[in-house]
Amino acid sequence: MNAFLSVITRRSLTLALFALCSLGVAVAQPRLRLAETTIGPVSVAAGANGPTRSIDATNAGSGSLSLTASSSVTWITPTIGASRTCSVLGGSSCVPVQVALNTASLTRGTYTGIVTVSDPNAIDAPQTITVTVQIGGSVPDSTTLYLPTRAGATATTQFFTNSIIQGTPTTTSGGNWLALAFDGASSFAFTLPYVIRATNPGLAEGTYNGAVAITGSTFAPDNKSVPVTLNVTSRPIIALSQRQLRLRIAQTAAPQSNFINCTNAGLGTLTLADNPVSVSAGVAWMTASRYSGTNFIQIDINPATLAPGNYSATVTINSNAANGPQAVPVDLQVVASGAPLVSAGGVVDNATFAGNDELGRGTIAAVFGEQLLMTAPAAATSLPLQTTLNGVRVLVNNQPAPVYYASYGQINFQIPFDAPVGPTTVAVERNGTRSNLTAVRIANRSPRLLSFGNFPGYGIIVNQDGTYPLPASAGLGSAARPARSGDTLVVYALGLGPTVPTVASGAGAPTSPLAVISPAPGVVFGANSIAQVDSVAPDFVGLTPNFVGLYQINVRVPAQVERGNAVPLYLNFGAQVSNRVNLAIQ
Repeated sequence: MNAFLSVITRRSLTLALFALCSLGVAVAQPRLRLAETTIGPVSVAAGANGPTRSIDATNAGSGSLSLTASSSVTWITPTIGASRTCSVLGGSSCVPVQVALNTASLTRGTYTGIVTVSDPNAIDAPQTITVTVQIGGSVPDSTTLYLPTRAGATATTQFFTNSIIQGTPTTTSGGNWLALAFDGASSFAFTLPYVIRATNPGLAEGTYNGAVAITGSTFAPDNKSVPVTLNVTSRPIIALSQRQLRLRIAQTAAPQSNFINCTNAGLGTLTLADNPVSVSAGVAWMTASRYSGTNFIQIDINPATLAPGNYSATVTINSNAANGPQAVPVDLQVVASGAPLVSAGGVVDNATFAGNDELGRGTIAAVFGEQLLMTAPAAATSLPLQTTLNGVRVLVNNQPAPVYYASYGQINFQIPFDAPVGPTTVAVERNGTRSNLTAVRIANRSPRLLSFGNFPGYGIIVNQDGTYPLPASAGLGSAARPARSGDTLVVYALGLGPTVPTVASGAGAPTSPLAVISPAPGVVFGANSIAQVDSVAPDFVGLTPNFVGLYQINVRVPAQVERGNAVPLYLNFGAQVSNRVNLAIQ
């Protein structure tokens, strides 16, 4: 159990969990909905203004909206248009949020700004629209890629276009290693992601040259030849978890820490320099350093001396990599201090982190936002959990909830076991000042299996000998081994709802009698299993003793079971099933 505690603690910190807070639903209260929350990337010719874009807002509640809009940058001018008839988004009328792109003065490059749409009386307001423009186009003028001397290795440069393009690759050395490919998945609406890809067909160490001729774009500057330099090396190749940081912080907030993980995409051993990080000269609001001898770079932002506005700097990371040093741009927006702000859709369970999902009674939940706590992060140190932590409360349906942890952008808390089932609202209160409201749905149970942050898709499951049922490729050595038929597994979960006997919200689960789920769900192993036929009856389902809101399922692996390195497992409550997680079974 100590190992599990360690995993939960690391996962909570790494994934930046947040807490929820809720107020009662007003009798006549509007609820803001936006058709989109992203514009772009929009390609704009240098020296020209971009086209005005429009995003529809609608009221999913009662009453009427009274919207205002503001921008974080001077080159965006948002206005609220006149209401008109609308048949989408669940509303009878739409209010257009018009976004003018005054980009004529911007030089070549990519720029991002934030439009905030507000209504002080609406649930799920304010909301933000991220606007990105690409001045001079998105297709790079040239690109340099690094590959190890390993056949089949690939490296890419990604860019986004606003129309379908074609690319003709040519190489002057090394054979057929270059291609243009559609990337197939984009986080932006109405944009097309492409990659220039290099694949090592078995090249020796050295430098190789090629080009991709881009044609067919409706944006003329994107139709050009892109020179490509490929470096094949036996040295390490540094890869960064984040290539750019865009941060937002209130001017009186405590310093905030951000981390970049440096991994090796090449050969040999990646070694960071003794003093591997430097920041732009004259920048006093940011410091950077290697974190405790690891390959994580810690970047600390202190807004204490800054007025509201936008600031930029660069962090340079030095190493023995063939593609070093690496420069990471940091864009900082400092905002005036104010009330806590809960992000729209920012209330999620602590297992899947899926937005707009139901939250089960008693589950561990998280809320994302800003200015939730202005001092250093704080964590509960004893049980039962209290409903106030360093002056911060989470209100679910206007009732305080037990709080685990609070920081500037996150609060972890428990949905009370007696929270009302159905739609309700959540808010955060900081030293008596309440945030905006955000809507959530609460269910008696909403089963969610926990998964490892470091091994995506694999459940937090423990073999009976204390190891994890992960494949050998997980790299945990003797700490991991595939499960076997007849083994008893402990599977960890959230959101399974009230127990017998009942347990008070915020209290650690009892050891005697155990708090059990009745009736218990079935456990289904395998991708081809049928829940109603192949469910395995568990030995125990209930709250983990001495923990708050954490459930465990003790189940034996059946004799007839699918085997492999990624066997799905889920819970079957009949009318409800959980998410699926994987485990290795031999």
